[in-house]
Amino acid sequence: MTGKSSTKSTAKTAAKSSDKVPAKQDSAKNLSDLFEDSLKDIYWAEKALSKALPKMQKNATDTKLKQALGEHLEETKEQVKRLEACFKALKKKAEAKKCDAMQGLLDEGTGIMEETKPGAVRDAGIIAAAQKVEHYEIATYGTLAAYAKILKEKECLKHLLLTLDEEKNCNDLLSKIADTNLNSKAINA
Repeated sequence: MTGKSSTKSTAKTAAKSSDKVPAKQDSAKNLSDLFEDSLKDIYWAEKALSKALPKMQKNATDTKLKQALGEHLEETKEQVKRLEACFKALKKKAEAKKCDAMQGLLDEGTGIMEETKPGAVRDAGIIAAAQKVEHYEIATYGTLAAYAKILKEKECLKHLLLTLDEEKNCNDLLSKIADTNLNSKAINA
């Protein structure tokens, strides 16, 4: 019995150690590093979104949806500027680092547009894709604001909270557009 017990224990230890991800040489060593890396990530994400929103707007047919996407494009451009202000406040160069999560969400949105016919069904799909993006951004900006608060980065915190509010408002508006007739139209499309 002792042999089986130690074999199981050794196997568990081996499995746990093989689950560990090795740190890269330039890995974040503290919260400040993680904050900066996360800013680079969302900076890339916002710049990529500013290129994707016009495509979504062009493919939408619902007037309110087109307008909401256009307004959010303008907000997104301002959010990019706010992120640049955060980098400046940190005395760092504004640098984008590819955000795999946002790339995946944008690819999914493109797929939805390609797999649906123009009209209410595509509009419903665009809203779904856009809300996934908004939820990702809400989570990211909420986390970044928490980091900024702990790190006492007051100027960054101000910018991040303003953007967080905009992302929440956009998500609410998309829900309202979907709920007020658009999803019902998609049933009979």
